[in-house]
Amino acid sequence: MSSHHLMIVGDERLDTENAIEVCSPFDGRVLGTVPEASSAHIDQAVEVAKSTLEGGLVPTHERAAILDRLAERLTARSEEFAQLLSAEAAKPILLARGEVSRAIDTARFSAAVARTMNSELITMDASSAGVGKTGWVKRVPIGVVGAISPFNFPLNLVCHKVAPAIAAGCPIVLKPASSTPLTAILLGEVLIEECGLPAGWLNVITCGGSTASHLVEHKDVAMITFTGSPEVGWGIRSDAPRKRVSLELGNNSPVVIEPDVDVAAVVAKLRGAIFGYSGQTCISTQRIYVHADIVEEFTAELVDTARSVIVGDPSDDGTEVTALIDGDSTERVAAWISEAVKEGAEVACGGEVGENGILSPTVLTGITPEMKVSCMEVFGPVVGVATYTDFEEALSRSNDTVYGLQAGVFTNDLSKALRAADVLDFGGVTINEVPSWRADHMPYGGIRDSGNTREGPAYAVKEMTEERLIIMQP
Repeated sequence: MSSHHLMIVGDERLDTENAIEVCSPFDGRVLGTVPEASSAHIDQAVEVAKSTLEGGLVPTHERAAILDRLAERLTARSEEFAQLLSAEAAKPILLARGEVSRAIDTARFSAAVARTMNSELITMDASSAGVGKTGWVKRVPIGVVGAISPFNFPLNLVCHKVAPAIAAGCPIVLKPASSTPLTAILLGEVLIEECGLPAGWLNVITCGGSTASHLVEHKDVAMITFTGSPEVGWGIRSDAPRKRVSLELGNNSPVVIEPDVDVAAVVAKLRGAIFGYSGQTCISTQRIYVHADIVEEFTAELVDTARSVIVGDPSDDGTEVTALIDGDSTERVAAWISEAVKEGAEVACGGEVGENGILSPTVLTGITPEMKVSCMEVFGPVVGVATYTDFEEALSRSNDTVYGLQAGVFTNDLSKALRAADVLDFGGVTINEVPSWRADHMPYGGIRDSGNTREGPAYAVKEMTEERLIIMQP
């Protein structure tokens, strides 16, 4: 039973003549419809957000309390949120429940940041000119934040933009992914109707990407926070040179596996890192460099694991891999696999599109750096294995990428672990943990084509504020 969901602009619920259908990527059923906004609706939302900020800030303790109430309401309604985001993103229900619990964390951490933001006192008399003066820096909201969120985490990546904005005191205009907007609208309704967020601080606009460029270029939007593809992200950066632009983009996460590890234990960790949510996460493990001494044992174990991955309906508790977000994505990933095979890779398992159009969990061996499955972001249930004999070579191959989000090394040699931490040129390096790991308060983000910022509430709030220097002469 589908329903029509309205946009949130201030204290109004807006509809439009045209609607966007939101369908299940798994079975195609219509889950609901949302309005298709025009640039005029974006203008209206930005105007509301701007005038809300001009009307004065909600006191910090109340903003923190709103975020704590959000954590409580997400807890109370967790199964409803999990079912909704599972349906619209085709995310296996166990992972969807995990995403809700992470969003609860994100709300709580944002509340903590709101309560602990401090000003900085400047030692003015360190200069002879400053004797007798008092100086301090206070953080003030940057202004209206435009947020553009992706399909793959319809709740938690929205929370990573909305909750820090509330903590910072910034009104937000949110444009969720067109394929997964229902969860974002529900989140907005819960914040306003159940958590006491006053109208105007969160506005949710549903539209296609081309219309969203109006939000990017809007003169009254101070900052854009975007999670998605590098092409779109860097396009935003060049279209908005005077704004603060925070980008969380792609990756093709490498893992280096030394011969001194417990192979079965490492593969068990890699299972979810490679195949979880069908590989549709920015830090999904994509390239594995395995020492030649253990490659046969490792590959056999990995293939056994891939074959045991449960493929099916995202609403089933056991499901790990299901349909990709759309048919075009499935065709693209399948084409990349075929291309890799033509270029000399071998399919150790998987590689075919089975029933319900689901691409089976795939392990490729013999991948080389120029193959798309190695040098680009697959965003599918595919992993490539290559071998090495020299640890330094494995590190340099890991670094040979346009991306730079997270990379991992498995070794029990302390000096190699520390060497990897020094040499791997990524936003995050994991040692004896998969690079697909994230806790929601850590500084998460990348370099090069992976982006230009760190998210995690404490870091996002800094981005969403300006430092204002106050100098006082008694």
